[in-house]
Amino acid sequence: MIVVTSEFVAGYRVKETKGQAFGVVVRSRGLGGNILAGLRSIVGGEIKEYTQLLEEARRHAVDRLVATATAMGANAIVMMRFDSSEIGQTMSEIVAYGTAVVIEPAP
Repeated sequence: MIVVTSEFVAGYRVKETKGQAFGVVVRSRGLGGNILAGLRSIVGGEIKEYTQLLEEARRHAVDRLVATATAMGANAIVMMRFDSSEIGQTMSEIVAYGTAVVIEPAP
């Protein structure tokens, strides 16, 4: 599955547009991670516990996006984007979305 943030894939043409595809993940850091992150925030700098949480959540969101697009019969996703929001004070929602398409090599 080719996943790009651009509207087109170089060397290919869009044969068919399947529609919008999404991959949603809601993650929460455990109590221990929140306490450790809170202590790190006092000192300042990168909070590695949250960085790792968001990196994993983005990977899972893209995996779910690809699974959704595959189920729709697509072989590529164009215009892929991420969106994120907080749910309460302990959870993060990550959404990967884009347009599921069928592409073929350009003549």
